[in-house]
Amino acid sequence: MVDGIRTRDGRRLTVEEHGDPDGTPVFLLHTTPGCRFGGVPEEVLAARRDIRFIAYDRPGYGDSDRRPGRRVADAAADVSDVADALGLDRFSVLGRSGGAPHALACAALLPSRVRRTAALASPAPPDTRELSWFDGMAESHVQEYTRALTDPLAFAERLAARAADIRRDPAQLLVSLRDGLTASDRRIVSDPVVGATLLRNYREALGGSAYGWLDDELALLSDWGFDPATATRPVLLWHGALDTISPVGHFKWLADRIPRVRPVLQPDAGHFGAIEALPAVLDWLCSAPGRATP
Repeated sequence: MVDGIRTRDGRRLTVEEHGDPDGTPVFLLHTTPGCRFGGVPEEVLAARRDIRFIAYDRPGYGDSDRRPGRRVADAAADVSDVADALGLDRFSVLGRSGGAPHALACAALLPSRVRRTAALASPAPPDTRELSWFDGMAESHVQEYTRALTDPLAFAERLAARAADIRRDPAQLLVSLRDGLTASDRRIVSDPVVGATLLRNYREALGGSAYGWLDDELALLSDWGFDPATATRPVLLWHGALDTISPVGHFKWLADRIPRVRPVLQPDAGHFGAIEALPAVLDWLCSAPGRATP
């Protein structure tokens, strides 16, 4: 079911639900770039009929209105508005890759509403002095982020051109993703089901413009607007030790600071290994307190 809701400041967010309307509510916060199709593959959704999945396009993606200058922290207000529109009091949140910091924002800023949070392959805030943010990162991503930090206008123009190319041929972003990936990541991305999910995700996310992508990148590279150490709800932090997009140092930094963290470091996984971890992560999100999974 697809719907549009209005936020408290009047913006429209496109929302889609899957699963059991009476099931355990779980918000899915998508990747960067991404949209409501980019959180969990359809086969995983279909296997969990006991969950009420709620996904939405972050501002500027798909059919959701843009919010220029947004910060990562602003996701908490959007999730709260969607929950209000759907009549939900409490819920869990799952974010993967670029969606993971937004999930952590919900854990920190919505303590009375968020039951549990899972952050998979999350980057750390860029402004910490205790972390060499680029260490272990693929050179292509170092160059992209450096360009965003040193020449935002050129970066915006580059993303707009890439988005236009992807609209013509979404498969090209899938091909470019393989640069710098581990063997395990290339295996996962080459899977037909995963590939189809990613292509649908990119096609919808960038169908209108590159604004969502641009605003996501700038938000992730700026002050997040909250401290992950203030996340008082239980947080499952999953990471692949071989990740070259969000290097393992980011995981260690977050794991050292989030109070009620359950750190899971997969030694033979890269960035996209988070997709294969989803079934166990969903088990934990929906389990009773104290359960040891995953």
